[in-house]
Amino acid sequence: MFEKIFEEILINHRGKALGIFIGLLFSILVITIGLLETVFIMVCIYIGYIVGKRLDDNDNFQDIVNKIFKDRN
Repeated sequence: MFEKIFEEILINHRGKALGIFIGLLFSILVITIGLLETVFIMVCIYIGYIVGKRLDDNDNFQDIVNKIFKDRN
């Protein structure tokens, strides 16, 4: 019974379910460790996601670092 409900949610309502999970996680983190610490964690997760996505897309790691820290004279 629960397997069918869970499958239905994942197939037809994946975005909503993910949004609810992220909202719940964010609220728990804000309550337990504070807003600034939670925002810092979210920024680190986002940076990790971007780097990981670039690596999955077969971008050279050195190119990624150069794009982030390129000389802006």
